[in-house]
Amino acid sequence: MIKEKKKKATGYDKYVDWKLFFIPVVLFFLILILPTPSGMKDVGMEYKIGPKVVTKYITKELFNKEASDASQWQLLTAKVMEQNMRMGALTKERFLKRDTRWCKKYKIQADSKNVERARQYIEEHITGEAYGEVMMKALKLRRDELNYDDLTGKDKAAADKGAWQIKVALAMAVFVVFCFMTECIPLPGVAFCVGLILVFTGVVTRKEVAMLYWSDACWFIMGSLMFAAAFVKTQVDKRVCLALFGKLAVPNVKWVTLIFFVMIAPLAAFISDHALAAMFLPIGILLYQNSLTPEVPEDPELAKMLMIAIAMACNIGGFGAPSGGARNVIMMTYLEDMFGFDIGYFQWVSYAMPFVLCMIPITWFVTNWRFKPKVTSLAPAMDHLKTEIKKMGGWNRQQVIAIIIFLIMLWGWFTEKIFFNLGIYPVRLGIGVIAIAGAVAYLLTGIVNWRDYQEKVDWGVVWLYAGAIIFGRTLDKTGAAYWLARTAIDTLAPLGMDAGIPLLLVNNGLTSVMTNLMADGPAAAAVGPIALNMAGLVHPGTTFLPFIAMSTAAASSFAYCLIIGTPPNAIVYASGYLEPRDYLRVGAIMWVVANVVLVLLTTVYWGIRGFGGLPGF
Repeated sequence: MIKEKKKKATGYDKYVDWKLFFIPVVLFFLILILPTPSGMKDVGMEYKIGPKVVTKYITKELFNKEASDASQWQLLTAKVMEQNMRMGALTKERFLKRDTRWCKKYKIQADSKNVERARQYIEEHITGEAYGEVMMKALKLRRDELNYDDLTGKDKAAADKGAWQIKVALAMAVFVVFCFMTECIPLPGVAFCVGLILVFTGVVTRKEVAMLYWSDACWFIMGSLMFAAAFVKTQVDKRVCLALFGKLAVPNVKWVTLIFFVMIAPLAAFISDHALAAMFLPIGILLYQNSLTPEVPEDPELAKMLMIAIAMACNIGGFGAPSGGARNVIMMTYLEDMFGFDIGYFQWVSYAMPFVLCMIPITWFVTNWRFKPKVTSLAPAMDHLKTEIKKMGGWNRQQVIAIIIFLIMLWGWFTEKIFFNLGIYPVRLGIGVIAIAGAVAYLLTGIVNWRDYQEKVDWGVVWLYAGAIIFGRTLDKTGAAYWLARTAIDTLAPLGMDAGIPLLLVNNGLTSVMTNLMADGPAAAAVGPIALNMAGLVHPGTTFLPFIAMSTAAASSFAYCLIIGTPPNAIVYASGYLEPRDYLRVGAIMWVVANVVLVLLTTVYWGIRGFGGLPGF
């Protein structure tokens, strides 16, 4: 009993530290009461008034009509073009690919008849050059010609509301980051604070926040933790672990973590990093638990090393191929639509995979340097696993079913988007729905019961990541991320950092900061168009354009520092062995190293290789 009283509370056992918690609360309200910067009002105007103004302009330019007098298909044409402009899709070819399904995704009311008529009109009456000219004028109108001081009435009120929402998002960012760094409040509690802040400040409605908490990514994390629990119960994790590490002549923890990096990082370029983290999490836990002895009943450093190695291996691999993350495809699309440069799949791999291969030994070295476990040999763990598996005998029915269900899930994650695009699936399933379907399949086949899920799934992590997703989406949707990106680049321009390598450094640094606060895709989407537009002005028609597109995609994968930065960070946090500052022990160093490696890669390897005959910058 005495030992229990003296034991320091960690993780979910902690209560609110009011002395620390007082600081983010005060900072939050202080930011809200400060005067609103003019740049914030301008962005609020762009986000709230810009779509309406641009739609009116396009309608007038194409059809010589006011928006109020235009027919449905004409107004639809203008709305689709306006949405394309916001996405950086500025070409006629991109417009012709839009359909009713795309319109529904972006909440544009449309029927197939009007969509077909709009596409037919653009195809037959508007040349590619004329289309691009209209889009560029519309972009200039939204960014440069709208003036907040000219607004009156409802338009000004809408712009003020947009600026207020940006201010709330930034204040919330300060609040959330401080809470995550200090754990002054239990972390799942921070996730609920995010929703409460947004509802109380009027940024979203109660219905909207409820829907946001149950996004596809949240379903995936929940489902992945469930199938990890099924792996543990059926002891499939032991068989997989022994297959991976049983043949090591010297099963030292350093070589085990090296295998993690060598196996996971390249795979993350082609397989979802979420899935890899969930698959290797029970293996990492198993290695730790079977390495403990009566002489060393606990070794927190070993547990942290194994968990962090899994997360970092997932994070560094995503840039290796276009399939490694949405950020890669986003930047490829921006580059093609804005400047007509196309990067092929294997061409991307040839530029990006050297970065992954460079980062594997560096990250492995830093991980082993920052964590010093007492237990260094995992030979006893391997011996213990061999003994247990001998007792098990051959594969039993439950283990075979568990593996089959997992392989079906893995196949579904690979194919669901492809099959949807081909029309084989009538609806887009999403990786989250497939993960939950797998978790239910484990229930239906009797592999687990609900008590297994209730006791072995860290539900706090599910809520934690749900709050993180809402937080990131708020930064994106309100324009706060865009305001941060534009402000940073505009501020540094007078210092001569708006061209060449300095611009590349600013772009990479800004993207890699923002990706730790929000999902990688929104971070790339927020910074990418601004950086590409600046690059097009100062280095038109040079290799700088594809290079800055690829480096933005790379920097958006540097989410090494916070639990909320990426799903693998949240998934390994579910092990219960990590604290928020453990990510910084490796992540802060790797954030700097990764930025340096990326610039060296750009100036040396990419610079020497060039890009498709384009002149260098």
